[in-house]
Amino acid sequence: MLSILERYKWHRFSVVTSQIAGHDDFIQAIRERISEVQDRFKFTILNAVLVTKPSDLLELVNSESRVMLLYATREEAMHILAAARDYQITGENYVWVVTQSVIENQMNPTHFPVGMLGVHFDTSSDRLLSEITTAIKVYAHGVEDFVNDPKNADYSLNTQLSCEGGAGDSRWRTGDRFFKYLRNVSVEGEQGKPNVEFTADGVLKSAELKIMNLRPGGSKQLVWEEIGVWKSWQKEGLDIKDIVWPGNSHTPPQGVPEKFHLKITFLEEPPYISLAPPDPVTGKCNMNRGVICRVAREADIAEVDIPTAHLNGSYYQCCSGFCVDLLEKFAEELGFTYELVRVEDGRWGTLENGKWNGLIADLVNRKTDMVMTSLMINSEREAVVDFSVPFMETGIAIIVAKRTGIISPTAFLEPFDTASWMLVGVVAIQAATFTIFLFEWLSPSGFNMKCFQQQTGVSTSHRFSLFRTYWLVWAVLFQAAVHVDSPRGFTSKFMTNMWAMFAVVFLAIYTANLAAFMITREEYHDFTGVDDNKLSKPYSQKPMYKFGTIPWSHTDSTLKKYFKEMHSYMRPFNRTSVTGGVDSVINGDLDAFIYDGTVLDYLVAQDEDCRLLTVGSWYAKTGYGLAFTRNSKYLQMFNKRLLDFRENGDLERLRRYWMTGTCKPGKQEHKSSDPLALEQFLSAFLLLMAGILFAMCLLLLEHIYYKYVRKHLAKTDRGGCCALVSLSMGKSLTFRGAVYEAQGILRDHRCQDPICDTRLWKVQHELDLARRLIRQLEREMESQGIKPSHKRRKHAEPETCCWLQCAEPQPSPIPSDLASTRLPCCDNIIRNTEVMRTRDMTRNHITTTEYGGRFCASTPQLYRSKRKKFKTRSHPILLSGKTEIAEMETVL
Repeated sequence: MLSILERYKWHRFSVVTSQIAGHDDFIQAIRERISEVQDRFKFTILNAVLVTKPSDLLELVNSESRVMLLYATREEAMHILAAARDYQITGENYVWVVTQSVIENQMNPTHFPVGMLGVHFDTSSDRLLSEITTAIKVYAHGVEDFVNDPKNADYSLNTQLSCEGGAGDSRWRTGDRFFKYLRNVSVEGEQGKPNVEFTADGVLKSAELKIMNLRPGGSKQLVWEEIGVWKSWQKEGLDIKDIVWPGNSHTPPQGVPEKFHLKITFLEEPPYISLAPPDPVTGKCNMNRGVICRVAREADIAEVDIPTAHLNGSYYQCCSGFCVDLLEKFAEELGFTYELVRVEDGRWGTLENGKWNGLIADLVNRKTDMVMTSLMINSEREAVVDFSVPFMETGIAIIVAKRTGIISPTAFLEPFDTASWMLVGVVAIQAATFTIFLFEWLSPSGFNMKCFQQQTGVSTSHRFSLFRTYWLVWAVLFQAAVHVDSPRGFTSKFMTNMWAMFAVVFLAIYTANLAAFMITREEYHDFTGVDDNKLSKPYSQKPMYKFGTIPWSHTDSTLKKYFKEMHSYMRPFNRTSVTGGVDSVINGDLDAFIYDGTVLDYLVAQDEDCRLLTVGSWYAKTGYGLAFTRNSKYLQMFNKRLLDFRENGDLERLRRYWMTGTCKPGKQEHKSSDPLALEQFLSAFLLLMAGILFAMCLLLLEHIYYKYVRKHLAKTDRGGCCALVSLSMGKSLTFRGAVYEAQGILRDHRCQDPICDTRLWKVQHELDLARRLIRQLEREMESQGIKPSHKRRKHAEPETCCWLQCAEPQPSPIPSDLASTRLPCCDNIIRNTEVMRTRDMTRNHITTTEYGGRFCASTPQLYRSKRKKFKTRSHPILLSGKTEIAEMETVL
């Protein structure tokens, strides 16, 4: 049957069956065969109708199918074809191909239409005898193979079946096993025919069928006549003679509906349908300008010459767009002609005083066959007309205009969000400051808080404090070229470097993102949707927004139904066309325009200056569909084609072609910068945290070095190799390092009581004076030739000075005559004394004011008064800054 369809290029057909046994298997077998030959010839089953009553054939009446395959009994076929004749689906345009069960005995084919085709087995006596002989051979070969197989020794071919209840088995248990041997049998066929073999399902691989044609006989009665044969083993297995076709025609029908004409109504709306004037000379449209469509009323052109009217743009225009291209594809696929007419009242179709207007009114009043434009599907319209499946989704959207603004005064803060700035200012800076200061405090070679707690002055040798740490952190963060006091400890130095690394990463991210915000911003009304309170409650805004839509449209009826206050407010701002509404938004007459989302997206894309933007989410999402009159016979054929176009990508290609423009708002939205969130530069904070943890480990190692490693390293590092690696380490092993340690020892053993300190000073003064007098006596004795009895030291200590007497005389162990005697060498000694000369800074010594402030602050009032008297003398040698030099050198 499919070979007949393929021979005459009938691609589309329907299958009609009764409730005959195996009707489902018949349909399934056809589908499987279609899938096998799909690469060679494409078949399409338009309808599969199971007829139980005559009205079931109405599906074929509304279908475009012209070729039917019938599988039923003879009696059922007579009733089916009689009903088909009543429904006028027989005749010269309809072909019925029937099976063997319909032809049956080829006698008296009454009620069958002329021109039917049938598939028939040869049931003559000679043919039946030949087939019986072949069947016996097949059975015999099967038994032979079964018995000769050793695996079947325990199986018997005795069926033990009985039709009487209880007398035997109801199923032959060995039958399935025996069937396998039967289907593997190969029997030599007749001359010119292949061997008799079977498929895995037990079907003959090679079959021969007769092609029958119902035609008038000699007595003008219809008879089945053989017109050909079909042999399955041949590539071109179908051989057919002349056929009498339906309606006694000698030419085969087309197998498709004849070209039909449709009146299609539209309403222009870019990009779905756009209008342009035709060529003024020829009255035709160019290749890229679409097709001719009538825009004038039918009454206006009733008395006008049609060729002349085509030259007049007020009568006819060129229609182009998405819907026109889709309509052309429908016309090509379905084979119809059409007239494209604009709706007379120019409205989309809404209920007005209980009556429909616009496009829907033309369908309800059956003035048109179909509406083809961007007509939105809603429940009210579906109640009176039939819609096809949607060919595009849409919804109610809002379009606004962009306004050029100014740079935000907080633009320099916008590269990061609030949480990120808080983390930098409150956490990162504070953590870095306190860790640097803490590590400097705890470092063995850094700031010693305990010593500072014992005095009120500030050290001049190392200036570092918490506020100086803040200054250091801020200067490093902003890379300011200002003077800062660096920490001295190794751990705090490392922590400072880690903070500097964090600052580099932070500033790099900040600078890279700053340029996007330091530009002039485009401002617009950012509505969230139609249900935004700024629109749905317009009177609550000061000043109130101005917005509108197109009256008598789907958008207008939806807003009227769900937002009554909003609908009544926006009525003065409505516009008659989409382009008029968009122009009002651009000019500033309207703040927003509400309409179909896809149309507004198209207009945004067509704006070369990119001044427009759709905002918010779509409201009342629906789709565009083709509208037909109620119970239209064209609905199913258009639905089928729409689904095919969607599946093969034709709809998507049309959408991309018509919906794109010079401005792509989607790409521009991606260019807008958003503040960087915390997780986008969290790695910088992780770096800072890792630096803090590592610095803690370094602090522990530094203490271990000073406490356990340094004393052993000092014994081995005689050449100063450690200083080449680290100056701090080398310093801790040298003489200068010992000075620092001695200073600490001296501070620990120094008298803390001012009175004790005064007495110690007096004893030192008396001792120095006695030494000076002794040396003077020794020199006088030597001048008289008397040598002292004791050995003089090879290197005597330099004389310190003649000390000043206290303000109040104190008892002295020195004789009064010696004490009152002014030695001639005293002036020279005073001038040449160590403390009066400029210090030699090449020596390893230290000058400090560490005790100056504490000494004055902790002495009693009497002691301070004495100190004050000393300072009023003309000898500045008693300044507290020099009191420790001799002690330091003595200790060293």
